[in-house]
Amino acid sequence: MLCQHCNKNEATTHVKTMINGEYTEYWLCPECAHELGYDNMFPDFHTDFGGLLSSFFSNALPARSGAARCKSCGSTLNDIKHTGKVGCADCYDTFFSELMPTIRSVHGNTEHKGKRPGAIEYTVNDDGAGNKSENTDKLSSLKAELKKAIEDENFERAAQLRDEIKGLEA
Repeated sequence: MLCQHCNKNEATTHVKTMINGEYTEYWLCPECAHELGYDNMFPDFHTDFGGLLSSFFSNALPARSGAARCKSCGSTLNDIKHTGKVGCADCYDTFFSELMPTIRSVHGNTEHKGKRPGAIEYTVNDDGAGNKSENTDKLSSLKAELKKAIEDENFERAAQLRDEIKGLEA
C-alpha cells in the first residue's frame, strides 16, 4: 500500500485518530510518519524502546559471516542488532536461525498460544479433531438449568445447581 500522504513510498505506519468524535485512519511511509510526528508512540515517556530491544538483540544475536540482507527491506542482522527492530516480516525468514533463540529467550516461546475462556476446555481425540469435553457440555447444560430455575424462582434448586457448577469448575 502506498503512503496516503506522499503517494510515493510503501506505507508502514497505520495511524488511527479520533478528534471531536470524527474517526480517521490512514497509512504513512516512515518519512511522512516522522515528518508528521508519528514516529514516537510515547512522546511523554523518556524511554528508548528501540534501545531496550536492541540490548536484547545485540547481546544475544550471533555474528553472521557476510552481510546478508533481507530481500524485501534490505535490513542486515547488524541493523536489527543496533536498532532492536526487525525491518519487515521477511526478515524473520531471512534471519530465522539467528532470531529464534533470542525471541525464545525474551518471550519464553516462539509460538503464540492465545487465550481461551476458563470454562471452555477442549480435548483432542486420536483422529486429531478438537471437541468440547463432556465436562464442558455438562457445565453448559447446568448453567442453562440454573438460569431457568432462577427465572422460575425455584431458589432451592438454583442453589443446588450453583453448588454443582462450582464443583465442576473447580
